[in-house]
Amino acid sequence: MSDEPQSWAPRDSSGAGASSTGNHPPTASGEQSGERPGQKPGKPGKPGKKARPRRTGWRRAIPTWRMTLGTLLGLVVLLGAGIFAAYRLVDIPAANAAATAQSNVYLYSDGSVIARDGDVNREKVKLSQVPPTVQHAVLAAEDRDFYSDDRAVDVKAMVRAGWNTVTGKGKQGGSTITQQYVKNYYLGQERTVLRKAKEAIIAVKLNREETKDQIFEGYLNTSYFGRNAYGIQAAAQAYYGKNVEELTTAEGAYLASLLNAPSAYDVIAHPGNKPAAQRRWNYVLNGMVKERWLTAAERATTRFPTPGEAKPSNGLSGQRGYIVQAVENYLNRRGILDAKTLATGGYRITTTLDKAKQDAFVKAVADNVTAKTSADRAADRNVRVGGASIVPETGKVVALYGGIDYTKQYVSNATRRDYQVGSIFKPFVLASAVVNDSTTQDGRRITPNTVYDGTNKRTVVGVQGSTDYAPANEDDVDYGDITVRIATDKSVNSVYAQMAQDVGPEKVRNTAIALGIPADTPDLTAAPSIALGTANASVLDMAEAYATLADHGRHGRYVLVEKVTKDGAEIELPERTTEQAVSREAADTTTAVLRSVVEGGTGTAAQAVGRPAVGKTGTAEEDRAAWFAGYTPDLASVVAVMGQNPDTGAQTPLYGALGLARVNGGGVPAETWAAYTEAALRSSPAKEFDLRPAPGSDEGDELLIDENADGGTDPSSSADPDATPDSTPDTNDDGSAPPTPGTNTGGNNGGNTGGDTTGGADEGSVSVPDGNG
Repeated sequence: MSDEPQSWAPRDSSGAGASSTGNHPPTASGEQSGERPGQKPGKPGKPGKKARPRRTGWRRAIPTWRMTLGTLLGLVVLLGAGIFAAYRLVDIPAANAAATAQSNVYLYSDGSVIARDGDVNREKVKLSQVPPTVQHAVLAAEDRDFYSDDRAVDVKAMVRAGWNTVTGKGKQGGSTITQQYVKNYYLGQERTVLRKAKEAIIAVKLNREETKDQIFEGYLNTSYFGRNAYGIQAAAQAYYGKNVEELTTAEGAYLASLLNAPSAYDVIAHPGNKPAAQRRWNYVLNGMVKERWLTAAERATTRFPTPGEAKPSNGLSGQRGYIVQAVENYLNRRGILDAKTLATGGYRITTTLDKAKQDAFVKAVADNVTAKTSADRAADRNVRVGGASIVPETGKVVALYGGIDYTKQYVSNATRRDYQVGSIFKPFVLASAVVNDSTTQDGRRITPNTVYDGTNKRTVVGVQGSTDYAPANEDDVDYGDITVRIATDKSVNSVYAQMAQDVGPEKVRNTAIALGIPADTPDLTAAPSIALGTANASVLDMAEAYATLADHGRHGRYVLVEKVTKDGAEIELPERTTEQAVSREAADTTTAVLRSVVEGGTGTAAQAVGRPAVGKTGTAEEDRAAWFAGYTPDLASVVAVMGQNPDTGAQTPLYGALGLARVNGGGVPAETWAAYTEAALRSSPAKEFDLRPAPGSDEGDELLIDENADGGTDPSSSADPDATPDSTPDTNDDGSAPPTPGTNTGGNNGGNTGGDTTGGADEGSVSVPDGNG
């Protein structure tokens, strides 16, 4: 090699010329001439290609499309491998516990057994035994493409159901019949991703190993229809008292409807849900027409098939069945366990019921009601009793009396909402007056000592003048000018109707709801007649409201269940919270006034409790129900005696029942209340009421009243003697004589306003109870 310096030849602009060797300076891109950025040495670049700059800074953290595509492909491969592995590893298991469900055990608060809900009611049948129209009804309700679609899993429906649940549109089903059968027979009812994944895999395998008929047969035999009936045959017996082969198209469509919501669509257990059940039934039949399984002509002649009464097992006789029914409703309505989940069995449910107090309630009814019935009196066969007892401080239901016997009368008298509550509603009007600092029409503040006109059939007056509503007092007694306190003692309708108008019917309604009366209570109408107890609240509802008054205006929902476990695991229960529903002054003022009802008003029979007590009597329209609601500082209880024809279910007057001319709240109900409360609290020391009533509420502040003001009758005159217990047929709650032939018994007179009417009212109007105790 020469030692002379080498000279550099110019670069061929075409890139084809040879370049000299040696230490050539780098190009602007930092690379040797003729090489593309990023190109490995020795590999020629493509002619005319512009160099790509390197990614720097934050851009380096963003994946390229090649990386993204590669990742997605990798995930798809992994997912496919996972599904393949799961398919290989997950076998079709043996039948689960739900397919051979256990009994649920219901316990008193001390752990002693109340009842077991019996063995699961199931009787398997062959698919050939199920009429084709019934099969088609089930398919129309649950999976119309079951036979035409070879897929065992409807992925699209599952995604849609999941999306609806996530977006707050409610839990919705997205399962084929095959999936539902797998869930019922092989898995469980829990809502988890793992269970859903298993369900899908097993469904695919099962679809390959069994025929559509085999799967459908299994589904029909394992599905839950309510009334503890598992399978189509058990359901046919439970609802229509016949075998599955005898089911009509209409009946089959109703049973198919139950699969969607067994508890909600039982129109006998929940009459108020009948419209919803009928809508579901129509959906099923219309689906059958759409799929050409039923002609339009047959559809047009099909009528809703009302099922028969439930026939509970003898293991739920006496009060046991009523308690189980109340607990199941409680768990369902509080969102703890729905009927379908509870029906799988294996739950141990500890209630708040106190065995000693429950027994005391049963004995009080037996001694004061049942013992007084006679087979020789036709009216006695109509007598029904409902009762409930709550500890005000805790809200715990310690006793519940549902009726004569669950196996003889399915509907519980403690929770039914179809009888007027009568005058036990009146204390809510007084409480509302104090809460709202209400005044009379002439501007006087309403207190227990405010004077009102107690004239019989006095027209209620509003701010716009007469309302044309003029309720009668019991036995048409004129009281003249009378204080609210005395009007409460004697349960004067004309006073309380006017007071409700003065306070404002809507405000009275709101106060009742705040105390614990459900807002959806039938006939809880904001009109002056609300004071007389037109609302159809249940015994348990009224006990909760009176417990609020007893607890100085603090309200919390009643509690019926203390603990629920399954397989040793405890299920979380909602925590009870309380709030000041009405002021303490309002609650305590009401309590103070109710004390005089027991001491010298219509509720003197309650004095037999032998300790400080308050209460109010009430009578429904036409004496179809008589009530007593009362409390001591530590126990609030309500007793109702109702009239109902055992054959037709129609409400009946209680005239002549139990050997009495009339059954009023101050008689048998008050006596039963006193007997129960005395026994329930016998081992507890008597407590005095700690009251802080509103200013001006003391009895000593009462104004003097002219004995014959405005021509009225002196409240202490012989026209209305002081109250005595209605233990004989010749007295009423307020001690007055029973009506003579042709005498108006009150509560059914006068005009109407706001939909409230009296005797002889137009059809569809709201009737007004007698109102007096």
